[in-house]
Amino acid sequence: MTTIPVTTTPRSLTGPIGGKRVRGAALAAALLCLPVLGLTGPASAAPVPEEMVSRPAAKLQGLDKITARTSTFTISVGETKALGSLRITLRACKENPPIEPPETAAFLEVIENKPGEQAEPVFSGWMFASSPALSAMEHPIYDVWVLSCEGD
Repeated sequence: MTTIPVTTTPRSLTGPIGGKRVRGAALAAALLCLPVLGLTGPASAAPVPEEMVSRPAAKLQGLDKITARTSTFTISVGETKALGSLRITLRACKENPPIEPPETAAFLEVIENKPGEQAEPVFSGWMFASSPALSAMEHPIYDVWVLSCEGD
């Protein structure tokens, strides 16, 4: 374990309440040194896996907000499925290896086909099963989210 020598903080770096508050620049400098010194604790981010495993299909769930009906369906990479007026195309599905914390990510392209109008892109990007709100599709009628990857 690495130890950091403790010295008296100069008065110019402390705040008005008994020297308990360090100015932003000094605090930022201290936080930037933690990884270099090897000081990481429970608050540090989980390591990023070297490579996620590609899978041939994904299990998605859709919600029609008007009727409150949900539908769960499996879609293969390159395939397009309909959910109401939406056309959902799966471009990739990846998951962490079994030794890593569980995480599933799918790259989706969603287009809306309204009758009498030109098709309009609604969403294009990665969706994450563990954090659906991180990269969510915003649509007034439908919600779509990733449940898992399928296949070997």
